[in-house]
Formats: sequence, C-alpha cells, structure tokens
Amino acid sequence: MRSGFYMKKQAVISCSDKSGVVEFAKELSNLGYHILSTGGTAKLIAEAGIPVQEVADYTGFPEMLDGRVKTLNPKIHAGLLARRCVPEHMQALEQFKIDPIDIVAVNLYPFEQAIANPNCTFENAIENIDIGGPTMIRAAAKNHESVAVIVSPGDYRKVIEEIKEVGHVTPETRLELAKKVFVHTAHYDAMISNYLTSMKGSDVSTRTRFPESLTRQWVKVQDMRYGENPHQAAAFYREKHVAPGLLAGYDQIQGKELSYNNIADSDAAWEAVRSFDTPACVIIKHANPCGAAIGVDAAEAYAKAFKCDPTSAFGGIIAFNCKVGQEAAEEVSKQFAEVIIAPEFTPEALEIFGKKKNLRLLIVANGSAHNDFDMKRIGGGLLVQTPDSQTVKEEDLKVVTELQPTSAQISDMMFAWKIAKFIKSNTIVFVKNGMTLGVGAGQMSRVDSARIASIKAKEAGLSLQGSIAASDAFFPFRDGLDVIIDAGAKAVIQPGGSIRDEEVIAAANERGITMVFTGERHFRH
Repeated sequence: MRSGFYMKKQAVISCSDKSGVVEFAKELSNLGYHILSTGGTAKLIAEAGIPVQEVADYTGFPEMLDGRVKTLNPKIHAGLLARRCVPEHMQALEQFKIDPIDIVAVNLYPFEQAIANPNCTFENAIENIDIGGPTMIRAAAKNHESVAVIVSPGDYRKVIEEIKEVGHVTPETRLELAKKVFVHTAHYDAMISNYLTSMKGSDVSTRTRFPESLTRQWVKVQDMRYGENPHQAAAFYREKHVAPGLLAGYDQIQGKELSYNNIADSDAAWEAVRSFDTPACVIIKHANPCGAAIGVDAAEAYAKAFKCDPTSAFGGIIAFNCKVGQEAAEEVSKQFAEVIIAPEFTPEALEIFGKKKNLRLLIVANGSAHNDFDMKRIGGGLLVQTPDSQTVKEEDLKVVTELQPTSAQISDMMFAWKIAKFIKSNTIVFVKNGMTLGVGAGQMSRVDSARIASIKAKEAGLSLQGSIAASDAFFPFRDGLDVIIDAGAKAVIQPGGSIRDEEVIAAANERGITMVFTGERHFRH
C-alpha cells in the first residue's frame, strides 16, 4: 500500500519494437498509471490520445548527445531500484521527491537487425548499441520484488490481466519477467561481443568468421528422460530464432516425447534428405543412412530406400523431403519406425499413422538455411567449423580414366556423392538407379568399409553388377578400389588427392571402369 507522497502508479514505456505498445499504454492509463516515455514511443502514444509525459520533462534534464542520454538519470533509476520494504530507501525517495516506478516496458535498439544488413557500417553498428535500455531493464529486473519489467510484447496481455484481476502484477510473474530480462540482455551483449571480437585488430572494415570470444545462447525446449544412455542426464535446447529448413524448428504432431537419440538421428536424416531436389527418402539408424533413394514420389522413394537394408531399417528414422500421402503411409506403416519426418502429410496419411499412437511425426519446413557453425565439445574446449554445405555440380567432375561415364552413371554418381556426405567415415556406398544398394560406414579401413557395403548388399539380395561406388575420401592404395570392382561396380566417384592417385587411376584403367574426381572430400566423424 502506498501512502502520502507515494500515490502515483508509474510506468515507463520506451520500445524499438512498437508492436502492441499503444494498446498496452491505453490499458495502463485506464488503470490509473502515469506513463513516462521517450522519443518515437512517446509520440506514438500521444498521437493515440493517451496521456504521456516525456522522460525529459519528468526528470527536468533534456535528452542530449543525439539521444545517447535520455533515461540515465537518478530520478528514473532511484524510482526503479528503491526497495519498497526498506524504510531508508523510501525516505530517500521522499527526500528527493521521486516517485517509485512500478512497470517498465522496454526493448532494445535493433543491433541484431542492423548488423544483419550487409551494408551496415561500423559506425551504424556502434550507434545501435543500446545503453539506457539495458540499464533500465536490468535495474527493474534486479528489483523485481517491486517492479514488473517487460521486454517482449507477448507479455503485455498477461500483465494487464493480472492488474485487473488482483490489482498488481503477481510476484511469480514479476520473477518470470525478470528472468526473461537477463536472458535478453545476455543475448544482446553476446551479439555485440561476437561482432566486435570478429574484427581483425583495429581494422573495422575486415572481419573473421570466428570471433576471438565466441558467445552463443540457446533456449531449453525440454528436459529428457536420459541422454545417449540411461545413466546420462540430458536436455534439448534450440536457437532463439530457428531458420526455416533446420530440424530444431520441427512441429511434432503425434507420438511420444522425442529422446536424445531420436533428435540426433532425426537431424542426420533431415539434413541428408533435404540435400536432394527431387522426391527422396532417407532412413537413418544410429546416425548413418541404411537406405536412401529418389523417386517420382514419396512412396517410390521409400520402397527403394527400404530395399537397401530392411534389417537395419527396423526402428529407424525415416525422412522425406516431399509430401507424404496415403500410399507411402501404408507402406511405411508395415514397418516399425521411431520417427517419420516430412514437410507435409496428407489427411489420409495422418489417419493411417494415427493408428500408431507412439509413432512420432515431425513436420519440418523445407528451406536452404544451414547452421553458421558446427560445434563439437572436447575436454575443456570447443571445436568450431563452418558446416559441410559444399555441393559438387556435374561440371565440377573430372574424369580421370580412359573410359568416359555415361549420362546414367553421372546421374548415379551425383546421387551417390550426396548421400556419401552423410555417412560416417570411412565411407563406401554402392548405388544404382537412384537408390543405395550397400553402405559401409565408420570403419577404420576403407577396404573394410567396401567389404561391409558389398556384404550388406548381398544380404539384402541386391546385385552390385553395374553399380556406382562413392568414397568420401581418396583411396590411399588400390586395394580398396579392387574390392569395389570385384563386387561389381563399373564406376567410382571419389575426391582424389592421394599421393598414389596415379596408381589408383591405373588400376581403374586396368580393370576397365570409369572414375571421376570431385576435388573435395567429406569426412564425417
């Protein structure tokens, strides 16, 4: 309860994002709050006919330094930081004739949007570093026992409803709002730090990919029952703004809660399948494709992908880059799958999948976005790299053998090269007619990967005669190539780059196959 001098309920509203500001100010004014504001926000509120006082008039101190100093004033910050339960604080306010401030609605200068513009100058970036805003909201958040601070327009309605219902913003809500403030300012400061430390010394015109101090922020989506194994605790976090096309923006429309391994494997499946321009299906088991294919539609792509390794496909993750309809759903439903991913499901497909209540269905929008960095934790450190988003075009292929590839072989080479990128090294994959026939993944020896791939094809009843083989890295010796040719391959796509390339090329010519080099490798660890 206020008494004597402290009868005025006050709110400060000063926002770069003015969504909902007028409506919020109007509601507060109707509830008896005296509104303080600055600049464009004050003008907008006044134009709506809502009583508002400029902060400069309130403090008796004009804005100065081109607006750099507006709210940095004891009359504002004492009103924010005074603890209502501490008599000495309230006596100080009365001595200096300062009213407490009860509500702060502030969001910050758009630094992130400014630096996202490729034409943003260093001077413009610096001017978009907010000073008064973070100072106000941090002060209000620190004193959340008395002050409600709002940095997201999405919280305006809740604040108004609580004031109407109980006469004030509840302590629980004030604490939750304060948490959001420190998350918000941490993200804001991280962006500034990353931007400035990416400069090469004092050269403001040149930036490196990797800042001297790398600070990132993720938001927790959920705690998980466990991690890779039951004795490991785990949680799932996503970026604050997930770009379209990335798995973390998924919409789960059916099924049990996703596990740690579900999400990891789903990401591998989605990244692989979205690399194709035609309808495709990729089946993942333990982070590796055990089947992949392209087709005229989802049904054909799935049927071909499943043939590669039906045993491993059991309990796998199935991803499509196209609409999944009734025919595909009927075929997929004959098998046990953990997760099915697609950009769209028809109503008929949803009805079919709906009979399997535990089956997890994810919708992920198609998109071309990639992570800016791939990261891998090590003991006490972090390895950071740009993503492996390089794409080889047909015109980039270099034929190194006497025998030239046919157009059909080139088409299968391109398919094989795309899928090889998503198989753990060492990788050998056999393909033909737009489908995988055998996959050898993650072996210490490339020869062993080749042998395993041929064994898997034989077990699935698939012939490798006339097939195409892809290797994610060069052949250090001809032995791996001989295993591939003995299995039935008639063409090979590989990066090249070994000191024994001439030996391997000679072996290919000797065995009468065609071989192309891509000039790039795809290690995946």
